[in-house]
Amino acid sequence: MKITSFEVRCVNVEMAPHRTASGVITVSPLVLLTLGTDAGVKGHSMTFTYTSAALKPTADLIKNLESLVIGQELAPGAQTDSLAARFRLLGTQGLVGMALAGIDMALWDAFARAHALPLVALLGGAPRPIPAYGGVGYDGVDGSARAAEAWARAGLRGVKAKIGYATLQEDLAVVRAIKAAVGPGVAVMVDYNQSLTPTEAARRLRALDAEGLEWIEEPVLAHDYAALASLASTLDTPLQAGENWWGPLDFRHAFESGVRDHCMPDVMKVGGVTGWMRVASMSQALGVPVSNHLWPEISAQLLMATPTAAWLEYADWWNPILLRPLELKDGQARVADDTVGTGVEFDDAAVAKYAA
Repeated sequence: MKITSFEVRCVNVEMAPHRTASGVITVSPLVLLTLGTDAGVKGHSMTFTYTSAALKPTADLIKNLESLVIGQELAPGAQTDSLAARFRLLGTQGLVGMALAGIDMALWDAFARAHALPLVALLGGAPRPIPAYGGVGYDGVDGSARAAEAWARAGLRGVKAKIGYATLQEDLAVVRAIKAAVGPGVAVMVDYNQSLTPTEAARRLRALDAEGLEWIEEPVLAHDYAALASLASTLDTPLQAGENWWGPLDFRHAFESGVRDHCMPDVMKVGGVTGWMRVASMSQALGVPVSNHLWPEISAQLLMATPTAAWLEYADWWNPILLRPLELKDGQARVADDTVGTGVEFDDAAVAKYAA
């Protein structure tokens, strides 16, 4: 089976406002790729550019790479490695890395569809439930508690709140309000989004250590491995990081630096399915629990194929353009019995509605 075409489309999907320390997100800018083959099998993927300013450049880059794979065999790992080799001098991070990962995800989707299998089965795993948590924005004490309670009422097993307020007292107030709202049976995580200096992180995390949190995410810059390892050595609460690490090499460097409490690859930044599975192997060897960042549809199946899988970060941001969004039952992600590929398939009418 050979690759014959790339169809690249751009959308801005409207979403409920999601507040962060750096602003409010109201739309998801996505590049949608549909990869064609000479057997009529298609593969789909989504690339999230965070800002609309990067939407067209990313789409153009993916389309420009089409000529490098047209006529090539549908062999995802080999194609991804071949494309990465062409960008050794430019580098495979940023927009280049996002484009390569988008292509990789579409290649694996087509490959699994060609075998009439869900991605998890193609990777040698078996469908199994993965506990899911929902995200809470930078919404203050009352807003965070209400959002967390809504996730708990929906049956999710955990909630994760963005913190990093002006004072430690505000952080603690948000955490305690959320714990009171969801009750003892729901795990609570927090995310600082890299907002603290190492010195301030040490001060705040010592206080948070007594709150019974599932993890504390990215308290300092994501690539400050030394600071993360130093903080982890002083705490009982695990630290979480990885959504901003690019490719398996970043994960290797982090693990070698002692950053091993938890990790959460982002399938777009880690290098698609190919990059994820390489990180999953490293994590298994070191006993590091693996969760995900976004992409719940494909990430759920990747977690099912990951021996040290922990939590699925669930978000419904991109559901409006999908024919069959991911199913949750009893607070856990599941793969429908008739799923083939990654489960990503576009609702063309909705894509036209949100076209950018």
